[in-house]
This record gives sequence, structure tokens and C-alpha cells, in this order.
Amino acid sequence: MNKLLGCVALGLTLLGSGCALAPSGPASSDQSSSRQVDELPPMPAAEPSLEDPELANGMAEPEPRNPDHAGQPDRDLWQRIRAGYGLDLNVDNDRVRAQREWYARHPSYFTRVTTRSERYLHFIVEEAEARDMPLELVMLPVVESAFDPFAYSHGRAAGPWQFIPSTGKYFGLDQTWWYDGRRDIKRSTRAALDYLQKLSARFDGDWLLALAAYNAGGGTVSRARRHNKEAGEPLDFWHLNLPRETTAYVPKLLAVAQIVREPERYGVTLHPIDDEPYFASVDVGGQIDLAQAASLAGISTEELYLLNPAFNRWATAPDGPTDLLVPVDQADDFRERLAALPAEQRMRWLRYTIQRGDSLGLIAKRHRTTAAVLRDINDLHGSTIIAGRTLLIPEPAADQYALSADARLAKQQGRERDGRQRVDHRVAAGDTLWELARSYDVSVRALARWNNMAPGDPLRVGQTLAVWTENGPAAPAGADRQEMIRKVRYSVRRGDSLYAIADRFNVSVSQIRDWNNGVQGNRYLQPGDRLTLYVDVRSAP
Repeated sequence: MNKLLGCVALGLTLLGSGCALAPSGPASSDQSSSRQVDELPPMPAAEPSLEDPELANGMAEPEPRNPDHAGQPDRDLWQRIRAGYGLDLNVDNDRVRAQREWYARHPSYFTRVTTRSERYLHFIVEEAEARDMPLELVMLPVVESAFDPFAYSHGRAAGPWQFIPSTGKYFGLDQTWWYDGRRDIKRSTRAALDYLQKLSARFDGDWLLALAAYNAGGGTVSRARRHNKEAGEPLDFWHLNLPRETTAYVPKLLAVAQIVREPERYGVTLHPIDDEPYFASVDVGGQIDLAQAASLAGISTEELYLLNPAFNRWATAPDGPTDLLVPVDQADDFRERLAALPAEQRMRWLRYTIQRGDSLGLIAKRHRTTAAVLRDINDLHGSTIIAGRTLLIPEPAADQYALSADARLAKQQGRERDGRQRVDHRVAAGDTLWELARSYDVSVRALARWNNMAPGDPLRVGQTLAVWTENGPAAPAGADRQEMIRKVRYSVRRGDSLYAIADRFNVSVSQIRDWNNGVQGNRYLQPGDRLTLYVDVRSAP
């Protein structure tokens, strides 16, 4: 089913039926419940990358804590997972073997992903066990996102469980400027398990069909089964004619489960994980600067973001949720320090006097926020503002973000280069790294390195680049970049145009052309064409 049309259809259904699709209790009938599940669109998984092992935008990824007793048989989470297996792992057809051999050929990838999983896996196991679900399912994020909570797919799916916007909203995952519930570790896990249980019930307890439907959409699987039934063919997963991604998706999970069952057999090392909670949830009672929270918890801001990746900005959302996850051994100290923190130190606020010629949009852009946020905070009912009056503007505590992307970028851009002087270039529409490097007589690799970028990274209009030239004048340091970029491989669908795709992913047509040298202005896109996009996961719909 065409994903875009599916999203539109779901949106129209939501508008037309009010709360009919809200998961607010048992459906009135099995038929009604099945129809609702079948209406949810596909959720394409993010593609694994061997060349880019880091998280979004090269964010530092501190090692999880590693207790001295991790990996001991009586405390080994992997052993607990194996004991809870419930799927048929004796399947050894060509599709499963191909996926298993891929993971076996890349053992370092498997080790890195299982290391990353340590923060989250114990919680997922607890949730799945409480529902009596087969524990092979707890490793679905390996397939979906490589346990990268900032993963983003060509189908606009986000988070460890790769929810698309409409399905995320269906399962109660809010998506705002401040917060994206699709990346909330606890809420997205519960939503994913809810969805899988609904799909399992829809297909009479067949978990392979449920997994296929999680990826391709329940309607796609239902139609494939109807086709086979009419043709007198078997109705199990292995005999269905499903999209290419889905035919590999289920075998991937089975291959991962087989490797976890016998890692030595396949030459793979599992990162040892302690069978104890990694994090605890603390109710902070209201909005708080995340750098301040990290300091109170005695952890790095990177660790706090990895446990709370749903928060898009420098602070928790003003309207909630108000819970933060912190390492379990830091939780009590965090609660005590939080209770002693004066209320005025939870957030940093700027009192801004409106100047003649100001607009709400310009003020918001200047302070890296939105007009909607300023209207909400200042109780404004429109966009009209009056010179001389004061606006309250939330600001990040910049002096506390020593390891943030902005601070690391500023340090890299400002580092002295022998015999060179710095020029700041503000990116304009149509700029490319190649053209700028040629204009300033520097190499593309050097220009990218000076700005914490790779040569293939996208440029953003208004972004400031540091260019270290042999003849140019020195310029003050400056950067306005705080984004989480993911590389997306998008498959063109019937009816797509460059303008529609650009609008959908909040990028420009010129950027799409720059990233895809084969796309010319006078060439029509064809269904099945593959485009490379670089998408900010926080601002993409």
C-alpha cells in the first residue's frame, strides 16, 4: 500500500470519526478491531550503516556503565532472553541464512549494537515478559534502528521502534517542537508492544505475520493472505507475496535471535549486560534545563540525552512529560539535589524588550525557538507585538553545555591553523561544499573537517561555516547549528515530485538535487528511483 496515500487515508479517517481510532479500550467487535489495525500504514525501518557507527550528527556516545558482575550466569540478561524464546528458531531457509551470514560477516557491528542496547534492553525485557510475549521480540530494535534512539528512516519513521507520525499519534505518542514521543524509551516501547499484540490478535496469534504487518502494514498482509486464499496457496508468512523490505525484515529478526542463542557458533561477541535495571524514572515536576538536570544527576549531557532522546531541545517540554530517566545508581542523589534546587535555577529566561521593526517570527528565529512557543509562554493570542514591551524567552544555559554539538563545533571552528586566517561564510540557497571549497581555494575535505562535517553532509541556508584561508581576513567565531541529521534513502512513489518530497521532509529542492547528482531539473522522477536525503530528525514530520 502506498505509504503516503495510507497516511492521508488514516488522517481522513481520524478527522471523520473523531476518536474512533484512539486506543482507549477494547474494540466493539473483533471485526472492527481488525479493520482499525489494517488501516495503519507501513513503518519502514532505518537502514543499517557500517560506515557511520555514531549516533545522530556524530553525537558522542559514552559507553554504558559495566558492573563488575555483568555477564555472570545468574545475572546475565542474555540468558534470561534465551529462556524466554517462543518462536520457531529451527527455520533455516535461504532468507534466514542470508541475514544471519550478513551479521556474522560484520561481528563488530553486532557487538556495537548490543553494547548500545544495554541502556534499554532490561526495561524492554521486563515489559515483554509482563505481557507474556516471546522474548525474541525484544531484539526488534536491532532490526528497526540498531538501537540508535535518533534513527530516522526514508518513511519518516523515528526512534528505536521506528514509528511513523500517524501511527505514533494513534498510540498516544505526542510529537511537538519540544518533544517527540516516538523517541521516548518507555512510552515508545509500550506503544510498540501494544501494536505487536494487536497485530498478533489480528492474525490469530501468528507472530511472524504480526511482525510482517508491523513493517508493511496490516492491510498489506491481509491482502496478501486473501490473494493466497483465493489461489489455494498457504497463508503463512513464508508463502506470501509481500514488499521486498518485509520479506527480509522477519528473517532479520529470526537471524538475530539465532545468533543471540549461539553467538560462539557464528563468531559474534555479545556485549555482557547485567540483568538489573539500567535506569530509574524521576519526576522532575516541571520544565528543567537538561544540562542542569545532567549536572544534578552527576552524568554527562550526552548520557542524559541517550536516556531521554525524546526531548528535542535544551529542556524538557513545558507541558510535560515531566519524568526523566537517569542511571539507577544516580537516581536517589538526583532526587535530593533536585529538591534543593531553587525554582528560578531550573531554567534560564531572557527578558527581551521588543524593538521597532521586530516581528515574532524574527525574534523566535534569533533565539532558536518558534513563534508558537513565544505566544504560549507570553500568553499572546496572535502575532501582533508592540515595541517597548517585554517578551519572556527560554534560553539554553550555554555555559553548561561543554560537550554539546554546538560547543564542540565552536571549538573545532575556532582552533587556530598555522598560516591561515578564518573567514565565516553564511550559507545561501544553492551553496554546496564543493563550490565553496573551489571559491575559497581549499579542499572539500578540509572545509568539512573544520566544521565537524563529512564531505557528503548537507548545508543549511543560514548556517555559518568557518573557512580557514591563506589570504582571507580573520572573522569572529560563530555557529548556529544544533540539529540531528540522519541519512535517508527514499524510494520514489507514484505521484511524487521533487517539490512534494522536499516539502514532506522539510528540505529544499536544490538540496535534493545537490545530494543526488543524477537528478536534473528537466528529468521526471520515476517510481522506484532512489534518492539520498539528509533530514533533521527533530524538525521532520
